[in-house]
Amino acid sequence: MAAKKKKAKRVSKPAPARGKAGAKVGAKSQTTKKKRAEAAPQRATQAAAPRPRSSTKGDAVGASAPAGAVGEGDTAPTFALPDDMGAEVSSAGLAGTPYVLYFYPKDDTPGCTTEACGFRDALPDFEKLGVRVLGVSPDSPASHQRFRTKYELPFTLLSDADKSLSGAYGAWALKKNYGREYMGVVRSTFLVDAGGVIRNAWRGVKVNGHVEKVQAAAAALG
Repeated sequence: MAAKKKKAKRVSKPAPARGKAGAKVGAKSQTTKKKRAEAAPQRATQAAAPRPRSSTKGDAVGASAPAGAVGEGDTAPTFALPDDMGAEVSSAGLAGTPYVLYFYPKDDTPGCTTEACGFRDALPDFEKLGVRVLGVSPDSPASHQRFRTKYELPFTLLSDADKSLSGAYGAWALKKNYGREYMGVVRSTFLVDAGGVIRNAWRGVKVNGHVEKVQAAAAALG
């Protein structure tokens, strides 16, 4: 008689019990996920916020003046400097006449020549407005004379050898170039009205298009 086959018993394994440590790990994981979810919108908002622009952008009207220097709305500093012929030109002699003072680093250098020729070409328009143009640099009167002759500059160039006028206007300042720091002329322009008040100030001038900006401001003097 054939032996009866015994049915195999199925043994169900009990689910592993979660101890206290397991519960803590699970809770910690859920808390971390929650914090990450809450932080995500904040990070996105921060990333989307635009960066503030510098207030000392080149060729900007009304750019901040260095400490102790004059700016828009201030009375223009007095001066008496030799021109390219050695004759004295003074602020007292300019009283009642609006004028442009533009400070540049050095005669007969590329940027300074381009700027000077720009004022040369626009001089008839400034004259129609009754505005005088004067260039200022630390170069000597003899250097100015050569510069004027070479490029047929019809306006006055002043020699500020001791940088007193450049310093008063904040145009003689600390400059940085390729990691090197040194004192020098920061290309700057100032429009002074007939009452001797600085109406417009451009600091860190970019040469291209600059003369046109000064001309427009001069026309607005009325």
